Amino acid sequence: MAITKERKQALIGDYKRGDNDVGSPEVQIAILTTRIGEITEHLRTHSKDFASRRGLLMMVSRRRRLLDYLKRVDPQRYLDIIRRLEIRK
Repeated sequence: MAITKERKQALIGDYKRGDNDVGSPEVQIAILTTRIGEITEHLRTHSKDFASRRGLLMMVSRRRRLLDYLKRVDPQRYLDIIRRLEIRK
């Protein structure tokens, strides 16, 4: 269920803003979106796994807070990341 090191590096490479960027909101949102997708697939087959469901809700909340921050600080970057990740507003 965890993201592989190679997949995480690929996400960082795709969404980084500069050469040394590994922690910008865009990168964090992209990583969380990938993890949310994996846990959602897990929960489709294991519907009674409430510990994973709680983790999923915490990740969705964290992503929402990051998106709200990005919308407040730079609305254009917010719109770009929403469009690239195909997340609902």
